[in-house]
Amino acid sequence: MRTAIMGAGSLGTILGAYITKAGKQVDLIDVNKAHVDALNEKGATVTGTIDFNVPVKALTPDQMEGEYDLIIYMVKQTYNDSALAALEGHMHENTIICTCQNGLPEPVLVDRFGVDHVLSVPIGWGATFLSPGVSELTSVATPDKLTFEIGRVDGKVTPEMQQVKELMECMGHTDILENLMGIRWTKILINSTFSGMSACLGCTFGDVLDNPDALKCVKYIANECIDIAKAAGIKMEPMQGNDLGGLVGFSTVAQRDANTPVYQAMFGPHRALRASMLQDLEKGLKTEIGAINGAVCDMGDRYNVDSPTNDQVVAIVRSIEDGKYTPSFENLKLFKLPD
Repeated sequence: MRTAIMGAGSLGTILGAYITKAGKQVDLIDVNKAHVDALNEKGATVTGTIDFNVPVKALTPDQMEGEYDLIIYMVKQTYNDSALAALEGHMHENTIICTCQNGLPEPVLVDRFGVDHVLSVPIGWGATFLSPGVSELTSVATPDKLTFEIGRVDGKVTPEMQQVKELMECMGHTDILENLMGIRWTKILINSTFSGMSACLGCTFGDVLDNPDALKCVKYIANECIDIAKAAGIKMEPMQGNDLGGLVGFSTVAQRDANTPVYQAMFGPHRALRASMLQDLEKGLKTEIGAINGAVCDMGDRYNVDSPTNDQVVAIVRSIEDGKYTPSFENLKLFKLPD
C-alpha cells in the first residue's frame, strides 16, 4: 500500500515519524519547502513528551510522482482548494482518502471523490510545530492517550479500515466505529472548548484548566455542543474512555460546578497543548474557527438551539484575525455568560 501524508505539519510530521519508525512506507508532503528540506536532510525530530529522530522521505506537492493507494489527509480546511487540486493527479480509481481534519470535513471530500473513497480518522492528541523538521508532541506519549477512531459517513465497516488501523497503531490505540458522527461531535466538543479558548486567550490547555473563569466558559461551550447534538439526534461517542456527552452536560449551576474533575481527567494529559488555531494566529494566518466553533453555531441554527458562548468564541477569534484584539486573558472580559 503506497501511502502519503498530505499536510505534514506538526501532527503529520509526528504521525509520519511513528509510521516510518515502525518500518512502514509513507511519504510526507507539505508546501513548506524549508520544512521538507529539513526533513530530508536531518530526518523528522519529535520532541516534547517523547524524543526521537527518524529519517523520512518528504516532498513538496510539485515533487509528487505516481499514484497513492492511501492518502492520510491532514491539511487544514482553509487550504482544501489547493491541496485537493494537487492530489487529483496522484489518485487511482481505488485510492482512499483518510481525513484527519478538524470539524466536519467529510461532505466536501465525499462530494468530490465519492463515499467509498473517504474514511475519517479524528485524532485524540496534539502537537506544536517548533521549527523546520521539528515537532513537539504535547500529549502524554502513551498509546491510550495517542488515539484514533476510524469511520465512514455511511456507517459501513470495510477492509480498508483494518489497513488504516494497522498504520495508525504504529503510534496509538485505534478503534473502528460505525457511529462516525458520534465521535466527530465529541472531537468538535474537544476542539471548540479547549482549542477555542486557547486561541482566544493565547495559552495552553493547562492554563485554561487552571483558570476558573476560563474553565467556566469551557463548560458553557461544551453544554451547547451537547444540547445541539441531542437536537440533531447524534449519539456522542466516548473518547479515550471519557463519555463527555454524558458527563459534562448540565442544567443547573450545581451540576456545572460538579463536573470539573471530568475536565481534569480528560484534558490533564494534554496540558501542554497549544491550539493549532493559536499557532495560526501567532503567524498572522487565518484559522479554522469557522470549521470548529463555527460548525457548532451552524448546526445550532439548523436545529434552533442557541449557541451564545460558541458565537462569542467565533467573534473573538475573528477579531484577533482582523487585528482588533490579541490572544490574551484580557479577552475573558468579552464573554457574557448566563451567570
